[in-house]
Amino acid sequence: MRVLFFSSQTYDQDSFSNTPASHGLELHFQAARLSEGTAPLASGHEVVCAFINDDLSAPVLKRLAAGGTRLIALRSAGYNHVDLTAAKQLGLAVVRVPAYSPHAVAEHAVALILALNRRLHRAYNRTREGNFSLHGLTGFDLHGKTVGVVGTGQIGTAFARIMAGFGCQLLAYDPHPNPELLALGARYLELPALLRQAQIISLHCPLTEQTRHLINSQSLAQLQPGAMLINTGRGALIDTPALIEALKDGQLGYLGLDVYEEEAQLFFEDRSDLPLQDDVLARLLTFPNVIVTAHQAFLTHEALAAIAATTLDNITRWAAGNPQNLVEG
Repeated sequence: MRVLFFSSQTYDQDSFSNTPASHGLELHFQAARLSEGTAPLASGHEVVCAFINDDLSAPVLKRLAAGGTRLIALRSAGYNHVDLTAAKQLGLAVVRVPAYSPHAVAEHAVALILALNRRLHRAYNRTREGNFSLHGLTGFDLHGKTVGVVGTGQIGTAFARIMAGFGCQLLAYDPHPNPELLALGARYLELPALLRQAQIISLHCPLTEQTRHLINSQSLAQLQPGAMLINTGRGALIDTPALIEALKDGQLGYLGLDVYEEEAQLFFEDRSDLPLQDDVLARLLTFPNVIVTAHQAFLTHEALAAIAATTLDNITRWAAGNPQNLVEG
């Protein structure tokens, strides 16, 4: 069975090729992002393996189906970029990786918190230039601070456990309260109340029509002045232009992003020789209290191994007529 990977990086090729489950599958790797223009590259491949920024809209799915593709194997948990209605009409099955390493993403969120709080990015650049001044590097103790966890699935729960270990007070928002969070002493609140009370807010919810732009100018106005916002979930959870005014007036004191609403044309590529065309991102990068990483929270050896193993298992089970981790519209 022929499998074509779109948006593949070197680490994808290494992790998938070295997984025992790859035996019996003919794996092909394509660096290009899946789009209507690149979909013909999949002709003759029964399976297309797609990542988070690949285009899986109806026109793209039609081209894939016309070329003989029968399965879309997502190597991610999220599937908001897939037109599931079109997939069903075209007879395309869609499978995903519901969990790989919640610790990877949760720990990256904590890394952003620590780096922003203790100004590690600024301190690193200073000392490399021979500047050993401590001016402007004062942070705060995490112990005793109130942390809001928005979305308390596996990743949010892993994050909450880490923050509880720092001695933080936990607040949570999720339509479905998690007993593990309650056992940690977390209090579930409605989102406006959480935003008003938390000094640090971390987003771990899926992207749906209900959560799109969950953080916007109105919700940012509810924050405590100087609050910290972390997003390792999905870029469109935040109305990004609204962040700029909140940063300018000090309402938002710290911002850590591993995802960005318009990242599809930017992330996962070296664009250092090109002028940055995205004016909103360019403006965000001018703030000293902002750290942006390029969707790397998932990038650990353990997570890559789990993603490869589950994805290939999904493919072989589907081929055997015993599908698992199906996404249904």
